[in-house]
Amino acid sequence: MHKLEEPTMTESDAFPAPTSLEKEAQDYGRTFSETDLCRDPLEDLEAYPPAEPIIAEETKLLLSNLLDISPVLTEVASAIIDDSFTRCFKSNPPERWNWNLYLFPLWCLGVVVRYGILFPVRVLLLTAGWIVFLTCFFPVHYCMQDHKLRRKLERDLVVFLFGSFVASWTAVIKYHGPRPSPRQKQVFVANHTSMIDFYVLEQSTAFACIMQKHPGWVGWLQTYALPSVGCISFNRTEAKDRHYVAKRLREHVEDPESNPLLIFPEGTCVNNEYVVMFKKGAFELGCTVCPIAIKYNKIFVDAFWNSRKQSFTQHLIRLMTSWAVVCDVWYMEPQNILPGETSIEFAERVRKLIADRAGIKMVPWDGYLKYQRPSPKLTEKKQQELANAVFRKLEGKLL
Repeated sequence: MHKLEEPTMTESDAFPAPTSLEKEAQDYGRTFSETDLCRDPLEDLEAYPPAEPIIAEETKLLLSNLLDISPVLTEVASAIIDDSFTRCFKSNPPERWNWNLYLFPLWCLGVVVRYGILFPVRVLLLTAGWIVFLTCFFPVHYCMQDHKLRRKLERDLVVFLFGSFVASWTAVIKYHGPRPSPRQKQVFVANHTSMIDFYVLEQSTAFACIMQKHPGWVGWLQTYALPSVGCISFNRTEAKDRHYVAKRLREHVEDPESNPLLIFPEGTCVNNEYVVMFKKGAFELGCTVCPIAIKYNKIFVDAFWNSRKQSFTQHLIRLMTSWAVVCDVWYMEPQNILPGETSIEFAERVRKLIADRAGIKMVPWDGYLKYQRPSPKLTEKKQQELANAVFRKLEGKLL
């Protein structure tokens, strides 16, 4: 009977060759044992270095990308916070100085003097000027046959009327430089703060002015009185009016007997702290351009007329209830277009001369944007440019 032999266990059977998993564990400096398998895995948590949170890494990446597009964001923020276009048409209220015990009674006395004494006297003065003008102008205009004498008298009466307006503000105006004289192929350009700019210049020299049509008594003056000095009124929204004005401009500058031509090339009223872009029409006439710089002192009243907030009559009442309108006018050296210079470059050069002389800032804005909202296409284009700038920076780095 054969006896079954018990299988003998060799050393290789008792200690088999390590598996691939165990080799990996040994590579990391660990061996698996029975105690290792029974140990709570949380006990070894402190043995591993803490990993940085994924959220923190993503935050750093996002911050880096935001810094990369910071010039675009800076431009957007500056456009919102510091809009130089809006500031051109904003009237800054004066600082309060009268809220204390010893100045407030003086301020109250000043209000009584300005509204109770000066304003009624100024109204009477302006009314008297209107009466004299209307009494004399229409008989001269419709009854006098001598064309040359009639033209001279009408011009003197218009100058007298605007002198009455200036006197009703107790205006203190300093004129610097030689006064304008009628010459062929010459045009005067000035910065524009209010319609009173024309009054200030007209009461000194009979200018023929290009002006926007207005309603009310101003429109009546534009229709019946101001054409006698060569003024041209138009509606900026009518294309045919603009063509008519361009034709009249060329005819006017060619006439040696016409009054000096005055143009406000900004096309709108600006707050006398900035000067917006000049329209190039006045610089395409092939004429000598004579710059005029007008600067108002705001010590007593701000002469800026915001036509969207008040009518011109309300604006005049505000001037007439102030102490005085203080103003400086500089008639500057005539300028001619240089060889190789475009009309736009010529306009910018004259604008800089006026800005430097009056001490106001130049801004690269079209004043007509005050009356017209940007087109939807332009708005969408700017939005798309910003979106593309953001996505170009973020898309490639976050994916």
